[in-house]
Amino acid sequence: MYIKKIKLENFRNYEKQEIILSENINNIFGDNAQGKTNILEAIFLCSLGKSFRTNQDKEMVNTCKDYLKVETSFFKKDREGKINIEINKNKNFYINDIKVKKTSDILGKIYVVLFTPQDINIFKSEPLRRRRFLNIMISQLRPIYVHLLNKYNKTLEQRNNYLKQIKYENKPEYMLDIWDEQLADIGKKIFIYRKEFIEKINKKIKDIHLNTTQNKENIEIKYKSNIIDENKYLEKLKKAKNMDFQKGYTTIGIHRDDFEIFINNQNISVYGSQGQQRSSIISLKLAEAETIYDEIEEYPIILLDDFTSELDKTRIKGFLENIKQNQVIITSTEKIMLEKKQINYYNINNGKINNMGG
Repeated sequence: MYIKKIKLENFRNYEKQEIILSENINNIFGDNAQGKTNILEAIFLCSLGKSFRTNQDKEMVNTCKDYLKVETSFFKKDREGKINIEINKNKNFYINDIKVKKTSDILGKIYVVLFTPQDINIFKSEPLRRRRFLNIMISQLRPIYVHLLNKYNKTLEQRNNYLKQIKYENKPEYMLDIWDEQLADIGKKIFIYRKEFIEKINKKIKDIHLNTTQNKENIEIKYKSNIIDENKYLEKLKKAKNMDFQKGYTTIGIHRDDFEIFINNQNISVYGSQGQQRSSIISLKLAEAETIYDEIEEYPIILLDDFTSELDKTRIKGFLENIKQNQVIITSTEKIMLEKKQINYYNINNGKINNMGG
């Protein structure tokens, strides 16, 4: 699949802009703070219904306006499609000009794999970042996962509130059973999805990483959860009640999940060099793209933000050489030059884009 055209209206620093993209490699280059990342954000918005930079939709609206519109036209196998998103007082989604009710309705229409400079530090950052990686990938392939995640977070909040009421207001403890059963039922399903997808990525990432490291490094992802066995979710939740009463929040569950990456049996967050961490994130993103392809038999669109700032030329070349038939959209401060690769160039200056061709 690939994106044919993007139309922006009052999106970030763009008042009105139309961009025609190549189905191969697209390099959007220009000085910093000109609006390069905004293009990728708009595509991501049409893929997952939200930004990868902010949780506040109004931040994407041009500061001089009170609404924004994004339209993305795409091609999948033998058919075309279009996603429109409008944000003013409300957020509205349209598929082929037909309004849909919720965010999850647009999931699975445009598949993307996103790389940002912040991803380099994913292995040393907090578990929340790694859970987010899992959530984004699974959400694209299993739209029901978003519903489960939202329902889990809402139930978790309610349980935590009741724990505080038990602690400070002497509410009856037996009422917690209601939240326990709901949380365990939803959490078990999310656990199974995460476990399944980490297993799938593991099958892909091993060969990818051996290839990019000249067969020197054996890589493995390990899923960390305090659940371990989904069939004992409720049992573990109940066993942790006394600790939960003391702390005033839920200590057991998928909201504390994490994953670790090992190279040659050593945890790279502890023992890995900066180069190994960079190579590992490249392998992880390529494995994500291949996992998506296996699921949908379509090559996802690869979005690379400020790609050259965190990776040396060897790793950039290695990454792009391992990409198959994916459409690639890269932002950078200077032109990216690669042998044997057809690249379409776009120069950006103060919210204006000039298509320079290949």
